[in-house]
Amino acid sequence: MSHLMGDLTADPSVPFTVQPMQVRDIPEVMAIEKDSFPSPWSATAYRHALTQNELSFFIVVRRREPPPTSSPGWSLTRWLSRSKPQLPPIVGYGGFWVLDDEAHISTIAVQPEWRGQGLGELLLAAMIDLAASLNTRFVTLEVRVSNLVAQNLYRKYLFQEVGRRRRYYRDNDEDAVIMTTPPTDDPSFLETRRQHRGTLRERLRKVAMYKDKGQSR
Repeated sequence: MSHLMGDLTADPSVPFTVQPMQVRDIPEVMAIEKDSFPSPWSATAYRHALTQNELSFFIVVRRREPPPTSSPGWSLTRWLSRSKPQLPPIVGYGGFWVLDDEAHISTIAVQPEWRGQGLGELLLAAMIDLAASLNTRFVTLEVRVSNLVAQNLYRKYLFQEVGRRRRYYRDNDEDAVIMTTPPTDDPSFLETRRQHRGTLRERLRKVAMYKDKGQSR
């Protein structure tokens, strides 16, 4: 689906996968949505984006499924149950709309217990690469003035502030900072994304290892 997703999440040592969001994912997405935003989108809005809007692109991040065991007992159990294996839970999601030569990121969210551990960066980097593969020229977004953590992540990927939207957020009338990337084919932007890939890969490996051991970061 994109160079980053092909490089990063195809690596079996990276314990997360990035996939296109499906209608079946909406209940899980809504649970994270309600934990993440004071004015959450509705399930109807997501269904419309996935089924009616050809210019919308949404992705989810899941824990990678453990490799299946080849033991006879496991195979017999699966054969007897005749049930479709359950997908690992969604731990984050994001999406954007294509508007002319611009990909406008409309949402990005991570399950509360996974925040601050690299999954937001994985979603952002994957969306940038997906947008570039669709031949968009720029990637833009709005972010709350008070959300300095998110702004720092965006600046890491060379987003620059290009304007403000006054009283943009209806829940508290907070201003939005408008940020945009350099052209997606700009050599310095491409190199920045390449450099961050290796460090992100290692971070995701370590995060999952700590989680699996019941430790916190």
